[in-house]
Amino acid sequence: MFKSIQRIIRWCGELKGRLYAGFAVSLFSTWFSAAPVMIAAYTIGLLIDEARGGPEFDENWVWLSLALIVVFVFLRFLFDYLRAKFQESISYELAARDRLAVGSILKRVSLGYFQKVSTGEILNAVTTGLNTLENMGIRMIDTMVGGYLNCLCIFLCLAVFNPLVSLIAVAGVALSFLFLLGISHYSVKNAPAAAAADRDMATAAVEYARGLSVVKSFGQGGAALASMKKACGDSKRVRLKIECGFIPNNCGHLLALRLASAALVLSSAYLGMSGQMPLSVMLMFCLFSFTIFGGVEPIADTAHILGVIDEAMDQLDRLKTEEHIDEAGKDIRLKSFNIGFHDVSFGYDSRKVLEHVSFTIPQNTMTAIVGPSGGGKTTVCNLLARFYDVWSGSVTVGGRDVREFTCDSLLSNISMVFQNVYLFHDTIRKNICFGKPDATEEEMVEAAKAACCHEFISALPDGYDTVVGEGGSTLSGGEKQRVSIARAILKNAPVVILDEATASVDPENEHLIQQAISSLTRGKTIIVIAHRLATIENADQILVIDDGRVAQRGTHAELMAQDGIYRNFVSIRQSAEGWKIT
Repeated sequence: MFKSIQRIIRWCGELKGRLYAGFAVSLFSTWFSAAPVMIAAYTIGLLIDEARGGPEFDENWVWLSLALIVVFVFLRFLFDYLRAKFQESISYELAARDRLAVGSILKRVSLGYFQKVSTGEILNAVTTGLNTLENMGIRMIDTMVGGYLNCLCIFLCLAVFNPLVSLIAVAGVALSFLFLLGISHYSVKNAPAAAAADRDMATAAVEYARGLSVVKSFGQGGAALASMKKACGDSKRVRLKIECGFIPNNCGHLLALRLASAALVLSSAYLGMSGQMPLSVMLMFCLFSFTIFGGVEPIADTAHILGVIDEAMDQLDRLKTEEHIDEAGKDIRLKSFNIGFHDVSFGYDSRKVLEHVSFTIPQNTMTAIVGPSGGGKTTVCNLLARFYDVWSGSVTVGGRDVREFTCDSLLSNISMVFQNVYLFHDTIRKNICFGKPDATEEEMVEAAKAACCHEFISALPDGYDTVVGEGGSTLSGGEKQRVSIARAILKNAPVVILDEATASVDPENEHLIQQAISSLTRGKTIIVIAHRLATIENADQILVIDDGRVAQRGTHAELMAQDGIYRNFVSIRQSAEGWKIT
């Protein structure tokens, strides 16, 4: 419990000062809460003393006491407002900071990280975990610290009048604290299992949503829901288990406080009636007995939630401490853009994909990479963009090893059009200008025209301001691909990678896009992964990648003159492209 509080305080970082200021203000608020009770008890005591034949009651004190009570009540709410002003916004500022930090971290980790960590785990950390911290973190600290400060102030006040009776209140809080430790222990023990269930549930929900078209087409809704039902069932069982541990300890916590309140009333009444305690003090003790533990009672929920918060912070720490692929990278400006693979070997986990691959791509040329599926073509592009680091050997751009760069400085030189195009849920304008946010209208339209998408965009109801669905779902495959090509053209990077960029383009527009791609070779280094002959036959160099090695290398004419994989590939492609229904 205390460890969790310390972690949240450390999480506050540079905003700790506001947190501590909130505690200080809360302490004053507590004193201002206690003062009206003390004044009221003292006043009632004077009235009773007068009724019993004691000193005459000064009527002026009534108005003075009322004024003081009003002032103290006002000061209490003023200081409550100041506490909220200091503390309430801290968690929102920190959560926003951490969400941006996680986004920056994910951009700089190896893509292999996403093979080890599920989307659900990342989603759970950024949403559920940070939401818990955002909504509960500071509030829970304030509840616990404020509650015990409240008690401490009243204990001191009671101790001044009667130390023995004040010990009853201390004993009640101490006993309740033992039950709070039980709540915290049970919550901390089960929080990892609850977090794992939440991650599984998020992963299952994302997978179900993404595969819904397949589910519907095969009519397998029941089978597809099985993993989601299991995740929901696991989450329910863990939550019920935590609740079963919370309830008895919470009852013990509340019982200890109620018994202490009753003991305070009885002991105060006995001492007052026996003349060992002034009447006004007895009344004050009796009144305090109903309010003294008001700040401690909600701490049971705090102890319960702190375990969940602790696990949320563990998830966040795991993300924050993930090693950046460009940890030692520098911001390097290149003067040339020759590309070289030097005895490169690489694989995913234990599966080797490339083995001792070496080749060079001269600046301002177009290189096509072809070969069987799974041979390592896309992996070559991923290593060039440093989505992964090589196992051995090196990849160079402009004579510099890509491991010397920061990710941003390396990728500022590279535009990529992926095989599986992703467009953001935003306007077409924003998607095209993603690589160059400050592009002018003329530059954007020129890029769209070069990618043969200006015409269909202009025909849309809102033109370039049309919002596409998530992933570009409202556009056809060919339309998405052309928009992504326009995005790459607009970025105007010196190195362009096209991974099956014309795979979903209709034959009517393919030759136009081919012209656009050809125009990029002037002053640029182009790498194309493709199967269509029209895309690759004009390349300055063709690399045939097979079984993780460079099997052949040369121009189209040179490779056609050789007996090998490329000539067989061309023969198969010509047969496939000439296929028709008879």
